[in-house]
Amino acid sequence: MKTKKCLVLTLYIAMTVFALTSCGLFSDSESKNKDEKITIETDTDATSAQATDIWDDESVENKINDINALIDQYYYFDVDRDKQEEALYDGIMAGLDDPYSVYYTPDEYAELMEDTSGEYVGIGAVVTQNSDKLVSIVRPIPGSPAEEAGLMAEDIVTEVDGTEIIDQELSLVVDMIRGKEGSEAHIKIYRPSTKEYMEFDVERRVVENVSVYSEMLDNNVGYIQVQQFYDNTADEFKTALDDLESQGAEGVIVDMRDNPGGLLTAVVDMCDYLMDGGTIVTTKDKNGNVISEYTATDEHSIDIPMVVLTNGNSASAAEIFSGAMKDTGIAKLVGTTTYGKGIVQSVIPLSDGSAVKITVAKYFTPNGTDIHKKGIEPDYEVELPDGRTNAVNLDRAVDTQLDKAEEVIAEMINN
Repeated sequence: MKTKKCLVLTLYIAMTVFALTSCGLFSDSESKNKDEKITIETDTDATSAQATDIWDDESVENKINDINALIDQYYYFDVDRDKQEEALYDGIMAGLDDPYSVYYTPDEYAELMEDTSGEYVGIGAVVTQNSDKLVSIVRPIPGSPAEEAGLMAEDIVTEVDGTEIIDQELSLVVDMIRGKEGSEAHIKIYRPSTKEYMEFDVERRVVENVSVYSEMLDNNVGYIQVQQFYDNTADEFKTALDDLESQGAEGVIVDMRDNPGGLLTAVVDMCDYLMDGGTIVTTKDKNGNVISEYTATDEHSIDIPMVVLTNGNSASAAEIFSGAMKDTGIAKLVGTTTYGKGIVQSVIPLSDGSAVKITVAKYFTPNGTDIHKKGIEPDYEVELPDGRTNAVNLDRAVDTQLDKAEEVIAEMINN
């Protein structure tokens, strides 16, 4: 008789981005302990049978034995069999050709599952990894050691404490940078803007995750910048919006530029606060089956015009927000096309304490749009001057995207 096992899978709805921390890998855009959970029924007998069909090939076993025999006979140095075994599992996941699907050793998985809070010890830089395994800085957190040391957005990290990190899985890079409060991380970077390599000694210290900034602009327009989605972001956003409305804001600009994503629960809560009902986002598995559908509760909504600013660094949860606002007609989008990460990962523990993170689903906007590798196109396409692709620390005097957003919101207010 076939048995079935229900696996509770941790849902990741963020671009592969980490804050560089030392009290938990996930004081960042992929904070795991607050992520939404999805339950998938897995037929373990069928899964095992399928796996056996794939690997039940004597030639594969014979080839592995032949390689190990050659290693035993000729390899000059000592062999660490445990490392060989871990590399085998890494290779199976790497063969999927999906940078978001990876294997975790028991130690790595234990670190992955550590609890986190709004504060952490680290250098205070949000980093991402692209499909070529290059790790780059999305932004240094304002007032952080990374900013004080001179690290900048778009810097590509090449070495940590003298160790090259090319082709390393992002969580391992973050782990290398973590350390005790007061210690220093030696970071080597390549800066594309100047085409030079630079080295920095950056102190590790307590950094606070502040994700929302707001102010009143001219002409009764409110401005809210959401830098990332943490567990406290939704509450910060609601407070900022309510405060702006109390100051007489007749419209609001929400800046999602350079926001790499974060907690699904946070973005759903934010959308729910703005919408008067309807679908926020839907996730579907590879067979097209709906895993989860998130809808607004109609407990609160807004009735003032909104514009959302986007760019190519607006990813995952930022795209869920932008897609929901655009599809429901709540907001107009200004800027450039978003990143296009519309897939969902789940961490599945294995019996020996290790785990795998696997892409299990895609998410779809309220209109059913699949944005993966496509992104969301703005209603008003506006580039920044001089070929600039990010808005980090951008001088307001040359922010053509914000200028257009103010123009659009003024038209919406007056209509």
